[in-house]
Amino acid sequence: MAVIRNARQDDEAALVQIGLLSWEKAMGAVGDPSSMRESALSAFRDFVSSSWLTILVIEAHGTVAGWAACENRDDLITDFWIEPQFEGQGLGKALLADIEADIVRRGFDKARVETHAQNDGAVGFFEKQGYSVHWLSSAYQPKIDRDIQSMGLSKQLVSDDPGTYGPNF
Repeated sequence: MAVIRNARQDDEAALVQIGLLSWEKAMGAVGDPSSMRESALSAFRDFVSSSWLTILVIEAHGTVAGWAACENRDDLITDFWIEPQFEGQGLGKALLADIEADIVRRGFDKARVETHAQNDGAVGFFEKQGYSVHWLSSAYQPKIDRDIQSMGLSKQLVSDDPGTYGPNF
C-alpha cells in the first residue's frame, strides 16, 4: 500500500539516496555521471536538509520509495525522484497526482517540469500523464564537455473553459 506524506527531517538520508540513484540512472543516457557524482550528492544533501518542508514523500509498504518537491512553492516541480527498484508500480503516478493537487491548491492552473531531453524514462512518464513539451534548448555543460538538450513540459490542471455559453449563472 502506498502512503503519501510530507517529508520529515529524519527522512534526509533516504531522500538523498533516492535522488542520487534516480539521477545516476537518468544521466546514464547523457554519459558517465561519475565525474558529477560528488556535486550531485552535495546538491541533494543541501536541498534536502534546507528544503525538506517542501518535499512530499511516497512510501511503499513502509519504505520511502520516492519524493517530489516544488522548491519555490509555485507551479514548477523541481524534483521528482522514484527509486529505480520501485519504478513501474504506479507510485510515480500517485505522487504526481498529489503534487499536482498541491499546485492547484496554491492557486496555479498548470504544472511545469524540466529535464534533459535524453531522459526518455521521465519524458515518457510525464507525457503519459498528460504533459506536453513546452520548450527545448541546448547548453554547453563543461563537466561533461558537451552540449546537453533540456526540455520543459507542462500540463494544464485547471480548465479555462467554464463549459457553458453566455454568462455563468
